[in-house]
Amino acid sequence: MGTSTRRAFGAVLAFVALTTMAIGCTSSGSDTKTSTKDTSSSGGGGTSSSLDAIRVPQDHKTIAAALEAAKSGDLILVDEGVYHEALDVTTPDITIRGVDRNKVILDGQFKLENGIRILDTDGVVVENMTARNYLSNGFYWTGSDRYRGSYLTAYRNGDYGVYAFDAYHGQFDHSTGWGSPDAGFYIGECYKCDAVVDHVDSQYNGLGYSGTNSGGDLYLINSNWANNRAGMVPNSGSYELCYPSRGTTVIGNTVHDNNYLKGPGIDVSLLAQGNGILLAGAIDADVERNLVYNHDRTGIAAVPFPEDDANDNPPPASEHDTPCDETKDKKLPNPKDVPGTVLWNPTGNRFVGNVVSGSGLADLASATVPIEDVAGLNNCFSGNTFATTAPKALEALAPCDAKGNGGSFTDGALDLGPLIADQPPKPAKNSYRKTPVPPAQANMPDALTAKAEKFTGPTKPDLHAIKVPSKP
Repeated sequence: MGTSTRRAFGAVLAFVALTTMAIGCTSSGSDTKTSTKDTSSSGGGGTSSSLDAIRVPQDHKTIAAALEAAKSGDLILVDEGVYHEALDVTTPDITIRGVDRNKVILDGQFKLENGIRILDTDGVVVENMTARNYLSNGFYWTGSDRYRGSYLTAYRNGDYGVYAFDAYHGQFDHSTGWGSPDAGFYIGECYKCDAVVDHVDSQYNGLGYSGTNSGGDLYLINSNWANNRAGMVPNSGSYELCYPSRGTTVIGNTVHDNNYLKGPGIDVSLLAQGNGILLAGAIDADVERNLVYNHDRTGIAAVPFPEDDANDNPPPASEHDTPCDETKDKKLPNPKDVPGTVLWNPTGNRFVGNVVSGSGLADLASATVPIEDVAGLNNCFSGNTFATTAPKALEALAPCDAKGNGGSFTDGALDLGPLIADQPPKPAKNSYRKTPVPPAQANMPDALTAKAEKFTGPTKPDLHAIKVPSKP
């Protein structure tokens, strides 16, 4: 859910900071841009290297000062240390890189809002560092184009770990997001997003992945989503623009044990908990070749997203390909002017070749209200490995690229009513501060030698080459 708006809605989901505070961290230095030898003993493996870079703290005492001096095309190279800073980035096409992912640490001390926030600025790359203990987000791009976050670790942050909103042509890779009440990773309000989330690890969050009203060339691949309240939850909703969620691709992920009932979580994650991959009002998603296991409720499910006092009604199918920039001037009405509940149904989703097991209610499910309307959702299921479905014989009822057997969609259908009513107690506000600390993570291989290159956008992955992961 989006930062400022996700708390504004009273929806029931079917079960489913320019202030820069800079406290220097290491030695003093001059305020000039230099090309220097790296003599750090352990940064990036301890290999000395010469790079044309703005160095912190050698050239500037703080990252904030380095950002103020930076021009487009610059590399800011941050040495080992703990930096108590909240940074806003407004210079395009710069790279901010730590010499060692595990030893270059931005620490908000549970006092500062965001670690690094990129504001309406394009081409900003952040890599090889850690952000922890912020009140809101670890790493956050908003209104940005051509963004990349690589080899990042974000943990114990009070909203999101790694977050992109109203941002396009981006990539998150080889990164870790642990212990956020909302989500470890989020991409929202974009279509077509043209974004890739690849080889990330998301654990002990409210939601492993959350994506409201995003999709279109959006690829969530080759990643681990485990021990969250719920694993992956693309969803639709009128409290942000660019609805609905449409055209998200979810392939080659390991999604398991998302039953973290004692951890942090916003309201939606409490309602969604116990599910692996949950398409909540999302449409035209492609969910293939994922390994999903050990969930209290469902392994993979398509369910409706009901909004109380919704800002708008779901758009007709004829508007599903409307780019977000054509909705920017649309003003969301006061929810009080739109009484009643709007139901965002999950339609046209494909579930193929997934391996699902150990689900409390059903390994595969397609559901809505009323139950008898399930047939009209046009979600399809083929070639999956599973033990149970809701309704029964789901692959025979709704196969992909073939005609169903004409059986009953009400036989063994998933009853959403009890699940909505069965709500867990809300966790303490600051429970995220006590979530597990991730172990040391792999460094960017060439942190001390790679020049900063202009990021022009993600490369579309070879989806056909992705296979179902092996069980860890």
